[in-house]
Amino acid sequence: MPASTPDPATPLWRAAQVFRLLSCIYALYFQIAVNADLQRPALGWLLFAVLIGWSAACAVAYLQGFGRRPAWVLTEVAVVVALMLSTEFVASDQWALDNQSWPTTLWATNATISAAILMGPIPGMLAGVVVMIASTVVKGFINYDLGRNATIVIELAVGLAIGMAAQTARHAHTELERAARLAASLEERDRLSRQVHDGAIQVLALVSRRGREIGGETAELAELAGEQERALRRLVSSGDSEPRTGEMTDIGALLRRRASDRVSVSVPAEPVLLDAGVADELYSAAVNALDNVATHAGPDARAYVLLEEVADSVTVSIRDDGVGIAEGRLEEAVAEGRAGVAKSIVGRMNWLGGSAKLNTGPGCGTEWELTIPRR
Repeated sequence: MPASTPDPATPLWRAAQVFRLLSCIYALYFQIAVNADLQRPALGWLLFAVLIGWSAACAVAYLQGFGRRPAWVLTEVAVVVALMLSTEFVASDQWALDNQSWPTTLWATNATISAAILMGPIPGMLAGVVVMIASTVVKGFINYDLGRNATIVIELAVGLAIGMAAQTARHAHTELERAARLAASLEERDRLSRQVHDGAIQVLALVSRRGREIGGETAELAELAGEQERALRRLVSSGDSEPRTGEMTDIGALLRRRASDRVSVSVPAEPVLLDAGVADELYSAAVNALDNVATHAGPDARAYVLLEEVADSVTVSIRDDGVGIAEGRLEEAVAEGRAGVAKSIVGRMNWLGGSAKLNTGPGCGTEWELTIPRR
């Protein structure tokens, strides 16, 4: 792991080096106790010096961070196995049968711990198995009596437990970083929202209002300013609510985003939860209907959105007080290749298993009723 990136498992690495120190102390005690029984005691002390030197190097490497790499851990496993197999050179076969391997299995467990912290529970358990295979080779037989020799169980348990602890620490660190980024993003959004609301939105609202009062050529500029004001209000208000609840979405929260000086939105006080995919499609159909109001209903038309929830269905009504749609106009639009209503509204609702009903007429405005059944 790069030095610039903090390692969430650092406390485990520190604790592991404390265990390494204690295991070296035990290995020294063991060396003093059995040295007289070894075939080559001088070679035993020489290899013990190698053991201490390697242990010190590992402790520094893991504490400083540069050793927290697969290559270093694999090298540690190889050194541990080599020292365990060296039992054949320093002790007799009978000594190997009567005792644990020359470098104690407690010290050899350091390799299992290092693999578990760096790579997780499975590699940690595999390192424990490798250590036990080396011990079995030294003794020359497989000891199946777990009641008298539970070393393999201990090695597997250490690899599993420490590996899961390291894995959990890294996952928790990732989630904490994600939450911190989200909190910072929301705080920045709030700050920008306040600035936009206090500046650009108020200026655009003033331009829109004064332009309509003056009339004439400035009316077009007023309309453009009004459109930008509504777009900014939708953008700012989109972060004010969190519509999703697990895999459900509050369709009311989505519709409230479309509220503006020309669009009135009425929704129930309680959330109206739908499947997230269904809510997104229903919202898209409603947005298409509102876009049609802005485009075709007339410059002074207002739209009214009403969300209703009954036991077995949800209905979104979009009504405007504009010029309405002449009879046969929708059919002409389809024939001309402009199938926005047919696909974006009616097609969506049919795909959802619901319905889209249109009531309109010249000078009577339009009203869409978008209904989906509850599942």
